[in-house]
Amino acid sequence: MNKIRFAVWTSTFIAASLGLSGCQALTGYQQIEQAESAKVWTGTIKPIAGEVNIACVGTYHCEIVQIDRTMVISPETHKPVNSSMLVAMKATSEGKKIFTSSKHSKVTMTMDMTPLMHNNSMKIVPLSASAMPRLTNYYARVKPAKREVHVNFYPENNVGYVERFAMIHDFSTPGTYQLRAYQNKSGQKSGSLLETASPEPLCVELYQGNTVQRRFCKQIGTNYQGEFAETRVIKAASPKVKAKV
Repeated sequence: MNKIRFAVWTSTFIAASLGLSGCQALTGYQQIEQAESAKVWTGTIKPIAGEVNIACVGTYHCEIVQIDRTMVISPETHKPVNSSMLVAMKATSEGKKIFTSSKHSKVTMTMDMTPLMHNNSMKIVPLSASAMPRLTNYYARVKPAKREVHVNFYPENNVGYVERFAMIHDFSTPGTYQLRAYQNKSGQKSGSLLETASPEPLCVELYQGNTVQRRFCKQIGTNYQGEFAETRVIKAASPKVKAKV
C-alpha cells in the first residue's frame, strides 16, 4: 500500500481544533468535514505512476462536477457526492508544535495514495483552500482514457454566479492535467457603454504538465453567444540550430 505523508501549515486555532491525539483515521463524510474545518489538504498534486490527475484553477472557486457518468462534486453542497471516493486520511498531532511569525503551527497528514486498481476507479483528493470561505478545492485521480469532464468555475466571490464548462479529451498519457480559467483581455474595445459594461470573456486552457494542449473561449456577440468554443493553440516554434561549417 502506497501511503504518502504531507506536511501542511494551518493556523494555531485550526490546529488546536483537530483535537486528535496520536494518529486517528477519518472515514466517510468525517473526512470531508475534517478537511474543511481543519483545512487539511495536500497543497500540491502528487502524481501516481500510471494515473491521470485532473484539476481546475484560475477563479475564486472551481469544482469538477462530473467525469463521464460519475458525479464528483455536488454544485449544491460543494462536497464530494460519494464520500467513499474521498481518499482516506489520517491526522497526526505532533508533540512539538512549530510556530512561525504568522502564528502558524505544523500538522502532518497521511493520505492513502494507493494506486487505482480498475479503469473505472476514481479518487478525490483535497488540494487547497478555496478563495471562497468554507469551501475546498479537490482534484480527481483516474486511469488514462478518453473522458468527458464537466467543471463549474466561479469567477466572482459568489456561488450564485457560475460558468459551466464541459469538454471531451483523450487523457491517454498519465500525468497531471489542469483546466486553467482566465479572462481574455483583448484591449480592443470600442468604448461603447454596452461593451464597457460587459465582462471580459472567460477562457479555459487545458494544460498537460506545463504545456497548453487546448484552449476554449466563451463566445460574445455571435450566434453562439455564451458557449465555449475551441480556439487554436499556437505553439512556440523550436529554435533553429545553425549547421556547423
